[in-house]
Order: sequence, then structure tokens, then C-alpha cells
Amino acid sequence: MFFNSLHFAIFLPIVFIMYWFVGHKSKINQNYILILASYYFYSCWDWRFLFLLVFSTLLDYVSAMKIEQSKTQSERKLWLWICISINLGFLGIFKYYNFFAASFAELVQSFGMTASPILLKLILPVGISFYTFHGLSYIIDIYYGRIKSEKNFVDYSLFVSYFPLLVAGPIERATHLLPQIKVRRKFNFNKAKEGIYQIVWGLVKKVVIADSCAIYANEIFDNYQNANSLSLVLGAIYFAFQIYGDFSGYSDIALGTSKLFGIDLLKNFNYPYFSRDIAEFWRKWHISLSSWFRDYLYIPLGGSKGNKLFQVRNTFIIFLVSGFWHGANMTYVAWGFINAVYFLPLLLLNRNRKNVDDFTLGINFESVRTLLNILMTFSITCFAWIFFRSKTITDAISYIRRMFENLDFSSQYFKIERYNHELITLLVVFILVEWNNRSKIEPISGKYSWLKLGLCIAAILALGVFSDYKEFIYFQF
Repeated sequence: MFFNSLHFAIFLPIVFIMYWFVGHKSKINQNYILILASYYFYSCWDWRFLFLLVFSTLLDYVSAMKIEQSKTQSERKLWLWICISINLGFLGIFKYYNFFAASFAELVQSFGMTASPILLKLILPVGISFYTFHGLSYIIDIYYGRIKSEKNFVDYSLFVSYFPLLVAGPIERATHLLPQIKVRRKFNFNKAKEGIYQIVWGLVKKVVIADSCAIYANEIFDNYQNANSLSLVLGAIYFAFQIYGDFSGYSDIALGTSKLFGIDLLKNFNYPYFSRDIAEFWRKWHISLSSWFRDYLYIPLGGSKGNKLFQVRNTFIIFLVSGFWHGANMTYVAWGFINAVYFLPLLLLNRNRKNVDDFTLGINFESVRTLLNILMTFSITCFAWIFFRSKTITDAISYIRRMFENLDFSSQYFKIERYNHELITLLVVFILVEWNNRSKIEPISGKYSWLKLGLCIAAILALGVFSDYKEFIYFQF
């Protein structure tokens, strides 16, 4: 069930009505309605994987209590690693087994030996990377005594399976979400209105921006051998806006949907393409995942303590693991490696925390320098996205080589029967709107909010009808 589907458009109002008109009298009723809705939502993808979600939930629930009840440190550590191993084991089997089996076979064959790897015909359970990380953060927090274990199984199950964030995040923390689940929510009209505005703006990002860019990006990346330099440059830019509109659009819909039920989720994007360096970019892109790796991997590895060599090692580990988290393909690892290389000069010069303040642009030299830094950061980010989007590293390198060797900057007419002009115009308008929204809590709110809402809905209907690209990119991760 996609957020941008008719199925969800019917499902959401039904759950909303049941939640506020039937379950409003008690927290227990509200949570039962949400968890049943969440399990139905997940079963719409493939009902068989619902058992895996329930098992993972039960495993974390029991392990947390066992850790808390353990009388010795060794016993606590044993339960921690049992839980981590089983969770990562399932993730590894479904997501990475075939990759490692095939890679090992290729390595063996490179030495002149024969190898016939046994590959599994498995479907990747949607959202497994996200709900696994939900559970792991909870277990690790219990182990370090940051929170107490949750005794109410329904409350904990809702924390893991809450449908707005279940399949593509944001990756929530128990310290933030569980306290909201454990109390009765009261209807707040203003929060619900904000939620509707945020849902609509998320659909604009997805249907109007991401899906429009996907048509062009797919055409260019799938036929890069026949594209000229201008089209290849634009292809990287289109994909950059596609993945941003797609994923941040999903996050906006998730946050807005959750507000309808009186629950706040963690902000996942903060206008990352207006970043002045790559460190600022990663503080604003997929915030819940970046902060997860920081808190549960980078800091335990030693973080920024120790000498520079130690810090460089930890930085590369984080970026490489982050790349591999996205999928079993060396293109994702290469994407992570490239971003680590980008980050390295900032780390060595102690400038990775330089751009943490808000800023404005004026008519002065400092503003020109800021704008150039934004354009440079966006450019190198687009370059890295080429590896993320390409099917193989060979394709990515060939794409880049043709971009610099072709040197034809004329506007091409694609097989999709379109020029670049209309999409470029759309993106310029979107960038201006995003820039204006940086200082706002909600993008559509404020003066003339109902007019803005009407224009957004009109754009969604106008472009959504003709869009043949419906899926969200991050569902595959």
C-alpha cells in the first residue's frame, strides 16, 4: 500500500474515524486500533512477512526484559548479542546472502577454480532495515541503562510497527516515541491541520517533483551511451531531486499522517541541498539514519576521540556501513566511500562543525561565497549520486567518462517525447519555494495557506494522472 495510492486514500480516513470516534476514550483502545491498522498496512505488501515482523518484535521485547533482569554483566551482554545476532542474521539472509555468495564465487573463480554458489530465491521484506534498526536502538538503550524495558507488549509492538514509519522510517527512538504511545492522545485541530498540510506538501514532492524527475532520470541513466554531456549532467541533477523529492516526500507524508493521530515523529530532512559543506549535508539528510549510526556505531567505536588516524578510520567505517545499509551492491559502497573522501578534508582541518548556524543571503561578498559553497556541495553530491543510481560501478564510470568526453551541450529530445526545458522550469520554481520554506515550520501554512493548498492539490492531480512512476525509492532498502 503506497502513500500515493487510492488504497491509502481510503484506508487513512477509516483509521482516523475509528481512532477518534471509537478509540478516543482510552489509550488502550487507541493503541489497539493503530496496531491492527499497522499490521493490515504491512500485510498488504506480503502477509507472510507479517510473521517476521511479529517475531522480531517479540524477540526484542523478551530480550529487553532479560537484559534488565540479568544479575551479571556477562548475562546482560549475552542477551544483547543474542538479540543483535538474530536480528542482523535475518537482515543478512534476506538482504545480503546472495551478494556475499556470488562475490565469494567470483573470488574463487578468479583463482582458476570452479564455484557454483547456492543462491536463495527470497523476496526482500519491505521495511526490514527500518524496523530492525528500531528494535536494535531500543535493545542497546536498555543495555546501557538509558531507558527501562517496556512491559506492555501492545505498546512496544506499536512502537516497532507504527504504520506511518514502518516501511521507510524515520528510524524512531524509544525515548521519543514510546512516551507518546503510553498516554491517551487528545484531538488537536491545529496539529491535524498541520498534518494535512504536510501530507499534501509531501505528495507535491513525490508526485510533482520526484515522479517527474524519475521519467527523465530513468531515460538518461538507462540510455547514457546515447546521451550528450548536457543530458548526462542533467541526469545526475534530476536523480538528485528525484531521490530527495521521493524520500523527503515520504517522510513528510509519514510525519503529517502521524500528526493526525496526535503523535510527533522525528524530522528526517532539513533542506539538505542548501548545505554549505558535506558535513552540513549529512546533518540534514536522512537525519534519523545519520544520527542512528552516530549514536550506535560511531561513538561506540570511539567517535572523534583519539588521534586523527583513529578519527579517519571511524569516519570511513560509518560511511561505508551507511552505503552498504542501502543495499547489496558495490555501487552503494562506492557512494559511501566517495562521501567519506568528501568529508575527510573537513575532518583533518577541524572544519566539520563550521557550518551549524542558520544563514541568509544578501548583496555582499560573504553571500556570494556562501552561494558558491552551496553550489559546490550540491555538485559533488550529484556526482556521488551517479554511483548510487547506476546498476554497476562500471556503468557509473562509463557514465562519468562520457560526460567529460562527449562535450556536446545541446538540448536533446528524448524518446519519452520531451525536452529538458519544462522540467528545468519546474525545478527552479521548486527550489525557490524550498528556499522560502526554510524558515517556516510548515511549508504550506501562513498567509494564503488555503490558496497554496489548492494550488498544491491541483498540481498533484494534474501531474499525478500522467505519472507512471508510483513506487518510493527507499522501499527497496
